[in-house]
Amino acid sequence: MSDSSFRAVLIVLGASQLALAAWMIVSPSSFFDAVAGFGAQNDHYIRDNATFPLAIGIGLLVAARRPSWRFPVLLVAAIWYLAHAVNHLIDTGESDPDWVGPADFVAILLTGITLAWLAFVAARADLRAADRGGAEPS
Repeated sequence: MSDSSFRAVLIVLGASQLALAAWMIVSPSSFFDAVAGFGAQNDHYIRDNATFPLAIGIGLLVAARRPSWRFPVLLVAAIWYLAHAVNHLIDTGESDPDWVGPADFVAILLTGITLAWLAFVAARADLRAADRGGAEPS
């Protein structure tokens, strides 16, 4: 993947994470109704959880400009999404409506896998740069 393509992917992913965080902060009720129908609604808890995609989004946007940030930010994001997917798998039967649990699990899992693949791509780019003896631009 070219650097400009990688940068574009990171910008899109970062912006999507910031949009998710903004939705959770600005309208926790609509977020709960659309995708978070597990248990009782708690607007404070939803806004607390918005800090995860907020931090990941900012990290991805910084990583778009700073290649040395790519692997660590993508790795942390992948771990968070994959752990989040496991939690959704465990609670799949607790969603309301019933289809939300399995759909959330699949969407979160695919996002985690994508982030893990991008982390792998970033790690390979770091190794190639180290083998060439040059430091990556930051």
